[in-house]
Amino acid sequence: MSAPVRGRDTGRARRPAGRGAGRVPGARRGGARAGRTAGKAGSSRARRLARRRTLLRRWVLLLVAVALVGAGIAVLFTPLFGVRSIEVVGIRDLGEDQVRRAADITMGTPMARLDTDGISARVGELPRVASVRVERSLPGTVRLLITERTPVGVVKAADGVHLVDGTGKDYARVPEAPAGLPELHLTRAAPDDPGTRAVVEVLAALTDKLRPEVLAVTAQTGADVTLTLSAGRQVRWGDATDSARKAAILQVLLTKKGKVYDVSTPDLPTVS
Repeated sequence: MSAPVRGRDTGRARRPAGRGAGRVPGARRGGARAGRTAGKAGSSRARRLARRRTLLRRWVLLLVAVALVGAGIAVLFTPLFGVRSIEVVGIRDLGEDQVRRAADITMGTPMARLDTDGISARVGELPRVASVRVERSLPGTVRLLITERTPVGVVKAADGVHLVDGTGKDYARVPEAPAGLPELHLTRAAPDDPGTRAVVEVLAALTDKLRPEVLAVTAQTGADVTLTLSAGRQVRWGDATDSARKAAILQVLLTKKGKVYDVSTPDLPTVS
């Protein structure tokens, strides 16, 4: 007869962990569910915060856009940034009121709507004006920067003394010739006249030391420029080519006594 195997029964009877083993999986599942619930709650809060931040940014951008539009409307269409003052800078012989009238700027006009090109064109029509620049300075100042023409010579006529600038333009009539300007003897004082163009080019090439010596300049064409200097001396210049070189040569020739100085051919200058 076989003996009963008590060890196996006893082993099964002594397995106290059986009940605990049944409870551990359930506890783990409960912990996992609690973790998932907490994770979902945290994720939901994060999404709500992100939505709030996005909404806040949108509101800020909207408010900024509204402010910019309002500022643009204020600048363009209201007198808040309208013209309040007009400054005239750079005038020498022109009158400030004369420039203001020519500019024809209506006080109160919104700064952004000023027709600066039109203002420049109107002021530029004044004969003495060589150039003009219009500047706007907020909140309401318009600045007119004027460059007046500078005379290089005068033409004496029956109706008075005419000033001629470096472009050859006869731009103003004055009662008497300003001191230090040579008298110009021309067929016609105008920028498109060959004699006039040659004369102003020659005058521009003269040195500061030589220029005060010139009393008059004569030219019937662009190739026969003649200078009259102090003490009755004459300079036969010819055309305006190589004028800077001719001026340098003349400066040396004038150290010699003579009445006529010929630099029309700068390679062969003469004194007689």
